[in-house]
Amino acid sequence: MELFALQPYAGKRVCVALSGGRDSVALLHFFYRHAAEYGITLTALTCEHGLRGEASLADLAFVEGLCARWNVPLRVFRADVAALARERGEGTEEAGRNWRYACFSQVLAADEADMVATAHHRDDYAETVLFRLARGTSLAGLNAFPAREGIVRPMLGVSRKQIDEYIACYRLPFAEDASNADERFTRNALRRSVLPALERAVPGAAEHLVAFAERAAQDEALLARLAREQVREGEDGMRVPVGIALPLFTRACLYAMKACGVMRDYTCANLEEVAKLRCLQSGRRVSLPGGLTALREGESILFCKSTDVPAFCIPFAVGDFAGQGIALAVGEGTRGGALAVDLDAFPADCVVRTRREGDVFTPFGGGTKSLKKFLTDKKIPARQGWMLPLVARGETIYAVCGVQIADSVKITDKTVRPGYLFTPLRTPDHIYGGKQ
Repeated sequence: MELFALQPYAGKRVCVALSGGRDSVALLHFFYRHAAEYGITLTALTCEHGLRGEASLADLAFVEGLCARWNVPLRVFRADVAALARERGEGTEEAGRNWRYACFSQVLAADEADMVATAHHRDDYAETVLFRLARGTSLAGLNAFPAREGIVRPMLGVSRKQIDEYIACYRLPFAEDASNADERFTRNALRRSVLPALERAVPGAAEHLVAFAERAAQDEALLARLAREQVREGEDGMRVPVGIALPLFTRACLYAMKACGVMRDYTCANLEEVAKLRCLQSGRRVSLPGGLTALREGESILFCKSTDVPAFCIPFAVGDFAGQGIALAVGEGTRGGALAVDLDAFPADCVVRTRREGDVFTPFGGGTKSLKKFLTDKKIPARQGWMLPLVARGETIYAVCGVQIADSVKITDKTVRPGYLFTPLRTPDHIYGGKQ
């Protein structure tokens, strides 16, 4: 019996990931039968997870004996996967999978093989797709076995039935994991009950699931590429335009999050909250895992590390103010590039602080409005707005330093003590009336 085409592996060093189960035994045996014919240098590796006590040790002994009989060099990896899971805050299954692939990488990095071959087959593929669909996966989640450098899966086109027939034909021994019959585990229930019932109801269902997933992977690759092209990187973080179609927007946001270092712990709920920013005003923000913030700024969403300035509140007076992102000089007389003010017009109990919700401002020329609306009208990015030094008394703002003063502190014919407010955070395009 033939399982798959061997020409792609001719002259290569192939290391088979061998658990001792029927699938991996069939894979190893097929390579073993044809190794000389195709010039294949065959080795194997096995990963002992330390999860099943004596049963795990028995499986390891079986694998060692099998490789010895077939004269296949074997490399053994051992770990306490349960302990790894606790240390890394992962589920046991996830920790085991990550550790196995780390073992594969060691073999490849040590140049012991050109490739590591795993025994995943067509029914594994169909079960994984069905499982993920049932859990509400995205299109990207249907790529059950994404390409990994140095990892090959020769039997993805082979059914479980074909493997069983191969095992029977050559009377191959294998180690049976007793837990595989326990349908309390979701994957076992899918394998033993759900997928067979689906095949009886819709013949060829497994093939169709796999074909659908392969088409979905092609679609996802295109959408992901188009989404990445929408992301712009700047000194302040990653930006995603709000006007693009939602399927591209969501993928672009996910790409931006990963580019900012958030590789895990994000959820669909996080992405849904970010999507809501498309309909909200500039300045609205969403907190994300890893200390990341998504902030609506104009016609884009900025992904950056949190830039909220800690509370800063110091009595207003002539002198220099510096600290926690604040830089302001208050002096008598005039100064180039500074805001001109009537120092005596400020109430005695004014303070220098940063923005708070509820702040109200009556800018030079009149027209009281919320500070938030004033900054929005001036097209000042929200992050800058939260960092600008303010002169305030309660919720009343008398100066947005570097931007504009309140009408009540302007210089008039009655001014006795003219002064200035100077900050390097000034934005020249927004300075009132050019009177600096």
